[in-house]
Amino acid sequence: MTELLTRPQARTHGASADARAEGTIGSVPRGVPAGPAVASVPGPVATSVPAPARKAAPVGSSVRALLRLAGRAFMSVLLTTAVAVFLFLAVGPRFLGYQTSTMLTGSMSPLINPGDVVVTVDTPASELNVGDIITYHIPVEDHRVETHRIIDITRNADGATTVRTKGDANNGADPWAATLTGSHADRHAFTVPYLGHAIRALREPMVLKTLMYGAPAAAVLILMTAIWRKTPDAEDAPATNLPAPAAEPAKTPRAGTGRRG
Repeated sequence: MTELLTRPQARTHGASADARAEGTIGSVPRGVPAGPAVASVPGPVATSVPAPARKAAPVGSSVRALLRLAGRAFMSVLLTTAVAVFLFLAVGPRFLGYQTSTMLTGSMSPLINPGDVVVTVDTPASELNVGDIITYHIPVEDHRVETHRIIDITRNADGATTVRTKGDANNGADPWAATLTGSHADRHAFTVPYLGHAIRALREPMVLKTLMYGAPAAAVLILMTAIWRKTPDAEDAPATNLPAPAAEPAKTPRAGTGRRG
């Protein structure tokens, strides 16, 4: 700066040119002190972190999960069926007015086979007709319960109804005429196939004891297993939702300091 101020006047033109040149350097007017130089600070660089690859589930875990699902479905179906049968056999007759009995012989085959459950409804005797199937006590021998079709019906003056019956699979009619007691009779409504076999099996002493002691033990075992068992699915599941590592901030270089000439 000192050297520029003491130049001879004869070189005014050159000095003016130098001054113009110096005044345009960096677009800073002459005589204005230069400020400190500001370094360019690069911004943080966005980096893409690849997500960890999903680990394939072990074959053993898939098989165990499938077996558990099948077991739960089987138990649900079994429990639902047991409740439905109980309601049908024990609760329904009390509140809906129908009766159930198990067919023991094949005298009414193929309509009603051995082991089928016959469902009858209480019907006034005056409404019975030839061709109806009724369940009644036979008037001879041991007065067992029989389910046969009416082939002849007679009504007396006092209102008593006498019927002749025959099994569909039998060659001849039953060797008796049965007078129905009371003013109503049990007429066949529909048949539940094979249910009688399950009912007879449940009445066996061995089955009754097994159900009496085995069912509570199985229920306790299932409950304890559900409480204490671990869930391998949660432990074996791969960590796929881990957050991506944070990008390391870029180092900011120190700003330089300008010098006045």
